[in-house]
Amino acid sequence: MKIAVNTRLLLKNRLEGIGHFSYENLRRITKAHPEHQFYFLFDRPYDDSFVFSDNITPMVAYPQARHPYLWYLFFEYGIPWKLKEIKPDLFLSTDGWIPTKLDIPVVNVIHDLNFVHHPEFIKPVVRRYYDRFFPKFARNATRLATVSEFSRQDIHDSYQVPLDRIDVVFNGANPIYAPLDEQQQRLVKQEYTNGCDFFLFVGLIHKRKNLDNIFRAFDAFKGHTASNVKLVVVGDKKWWAGEIEDTYLQMQYREDVVMLGRQQLDTLSKLTASAIALVYASLFEGFGIPIVDAFNAHTPVITSNVTSMPEIAGDAALIVDPYKPESIAEAMIRIFEDENLRKTLIEKGDARKGIFTWERSAERLWQCIEKA
Repeated sequence: MKIAVNTRLLLKNRLEGIGHFSYENLRRITKAHPEHQFYFLFDRPYDDSFVFSDNITPMVAYPQARHPYLWYLFFEYGIPWKLKEIKPDLFLSTDGWIPTKLDIPVVNVIHDLNFVHHPEFIKPVVRRYYDRFFPKFARNATRLATVSEFSRQDIHDSYQVPLDRIDVVFNGANPIYAPLDEQQQRLVKQEYTNGCDFFLFVGLIHKRKNLDNIFRAFDAFKGHTASNVKLVVVGDKKWWAGEIEDTYLQMQYREDVVMLGRQQLDTLSKLTASAIALVYASLFEGFGIPIVDAFNAHTPVITSNVTSMPEIAGDAALIVDPYKPESIAEAMIRIFEDENLRKTLIEKGDARKGIFTWERSAERLWQCIEKA
C-alpha cells in the first residue's frame, strides 16, 4: 500500500506538541510496517533525520504553509499536485489539515478545537480560515483520530461527525523524561534557581495557557509561605505582550520568577524532574503532554478541572479551577507543605503513566488507518 503523509510539522529542533505526535507515531509506524511505502510531504527542505526507514520517500510540496493564504495553496494545490504523481492508496495527516477534495481514503488527526471555544485568542484572519475549513477537514475525512475522549466528544458535538468514525489515540511521554536523584536535582537548582526549590510552568506563553493567573497564584503562594521558592517559566514569549506581561510587571514577587524561554528537551526533562510540581493550569487542552511527562519524571502535577486535563490526570494530580488564582495558589501551598501528598501524587502518576506511551499511540493510529 502507498500511504502519503502530511509531514509539514516535522521541523528540526522545532517540534511542538503536534510535531512530537507526528514524529513519535510516524517513526514507529513506518518501521513496524516495511511492507508499505510511505511518502512524506514536507513544505520546505527537510532534515534527513526524519527519513526513519528505507520505505519512506521524502518529497517537498510548495508553497511553505505558514499563513492562511499559503495553507490554502499548499493543501488545495501543492499536495494534490504531488498526489497525482504518487497515486497513493491513502492520505494521512497528523496535524488536522487535509486537501478538501480527495478521491482516496483519508485519515485525519484533529488534536483539539480550542479555536472554537476560545476564538478571542486567535488572530481574525486565522480564525476565519479555521471556521471555514476545519468543519470540512473533519467531515471530509474517512476516519478521524484525536488525542482524548474529551476531544472526540467535542468534535462530534461541534461538527456532527459520528462518534463511530472517531478514534482516540493518546499522546505518549518522551522517554527522556525520567526521575533524577537528589544530587542531580541539586545541580539543576544550582544552575537555574541559585539552589532554591521551584514550581515549573511549561508551554507556549499564550493567553490560553493561563500564565497570568499562575503569576497571580504564585504571588499569593509567596505571600502565604514567605519561602524562597521560585517559579521557573519555560516557553516561547511570542504572545508575551499584553495581559501576561502586565500581570508579571504588577507582581510583588516577580524577582522570584525565572524566565528561561524555549529550552531543548534534555534541559526541560531535568527541570521537570527537579521541580516541586508542574503547574499546568491551562484554560483549554486537547490532551496536555506535560502532565504525562511529569508523571514519568516523578514530579507532582497541578492541573485544571476543564477540557481534557482531568481525564488525562485522573487521580494523580491536584485539580484546580484555572479561572481562580486562589484555587491554583491553594494547590501550590498544599504540595509545598505536605511531603506525604507529594509522595502520593508521584506514586499515582507512576502507576498511571503506562496508559500513555508512544508504542500504544502508534498501535492505535495504525488501527485507525486500517479501518479507513
